[in-house]
Amino acid sequence: MRELSVIGVRVELPTNQPIVLLREVDGDRYLPIWIGAVEATAIAYEQQGVKPARPLTHDLLRDLLQALSAPLQAVEIVELKDSIFYADLLIGESVRVSARPSDAIALALRVGAPVRCAEQVLDEAGIIIPDEQEDEVEKFREFLEQVRPEDFAS
Repeated sequence: MRELSVIGVRVELPTNQPIVLLREVDGDRYLPIWIGAVEATAIAYEQQGVKPARPLTHDLLRDLLQALSAPLQAVEIVELKDSIFYADLLIGESVRVSARPSDAIALALRVGAPVRCAEQVLDEAGIIIPDEQEDEVEKFREFLEQVRPEDFAS
């Protein structure tokens, strides 16, 4: 497993499909995952420190895990099959629960849990951005600083 950092979310044009971009902590590969608008909003809210008036589903899950003394140890993106990513929540000492990567990432950000990815998934779906395209990544980071969670509403 390789640890990933969450770069952020953006909307892919012209389809208006949200995407979450992750990057290897100790490597050069990026992992783009297309996600739903609700999950994109949840990730963006957490990254920007936006606190909604009422808890979102991922906030509820965080609070539930805390109330049950069942900490989220990590999120692992474990498989890519037919263009669909699969993830597991590692809870407590030995519980593994299947989850969509977007939900798992939104929860991991709320509790500070690491996000990891299987090497074979990175080999299959990871991309390396050449140096001349690093400007695009920097523009993406600048975009993330200006985007609002409402931008992901359908």
